[in-house]
Amino acid sequence: MNTRIVIIPTYNEIENIQAIIEKVLSLEPIFDLLIVDDGSPDGTAACVKTLQQAHPDRIHLLERKGKLGLGTAYIAGFKYALAKSYEYIFEMDADFSHNPDDLIRLYDACANQGAFMSIGSRYINGVNVVNWPIGRVLMSYFAGFYVRFITGMPIQDATAGFVCYRRKVLETIPLDQIKFIGYAFQVEMKFTTWKYGFKMIEVPIIFTDRTKGESKMSANIFKEAIFGVIQLKVNSLFKRYQAN
Repeated sequence: MNTRIVIIPTYNEIENIQAIIEKVLSLEPIFDLLIVDDGSPDGTAACVKTLQQAHPDRIHLLERKGKLGLGTAYIAGFKYALAKSYEYIFEMDADFSHNPDDLIRLYDACANQGAFMSIGSRYINGVNVVNWPIGRVLMSYFAGFYVRFITGMPIQDATAGFVCYRRKVLETIPLDQIKFIGYAFQVEMKFTTWKYGFKMIEVPIIFTDRTKGESKMSANIFKEAIFGVIQLKVNSLFKRYQAN
């Protein structure tokens, strides 16, 4: 059985979904796919079902009714992957902002370098972002500094959404207690992994902004991330983190 699965949350990604699936399926070693679609009205899930016919054992689909948030999509995906006994569980965007070829490097960090979480990092070697306006680059870069300052977590790209987990991490973290649903979810998962003492490795990547479809970033998502970091730190002072 394949031990690797890539979780891709989608909402209105009809312009990208077939290409991203075909690219991931072409990689060696092989990666299975789980698409978690939040009721996309553009037919994203229907496209996935068509592709499933040729690869029923490698393409999986969870359909949800409406936009329920990035964090809840990943939590649903994590539970699915754990139930199916996958050892290496990946997060990745559908829009090619994350280069699928880098899945192999994230896997290597966990399989061969001792990491329990590997992070595709935009900022571990300078700033490696393509096609973002300078304002967004600065906002993202200083968000990482802000997270490090508040939490003490030694991660350069705490908001990164390109990640590999060993299943032990996701078995240890009480997934139903993860609170955030936007980009603060990414910070919360890294912070919690760190607090449980798991080794984390940042793998340098080049992040390229989407060329097709629309960004899901919003002011509310950014606000959640800013204030959520403070809440995470405060809550952690009253919580015990003990891995099984």
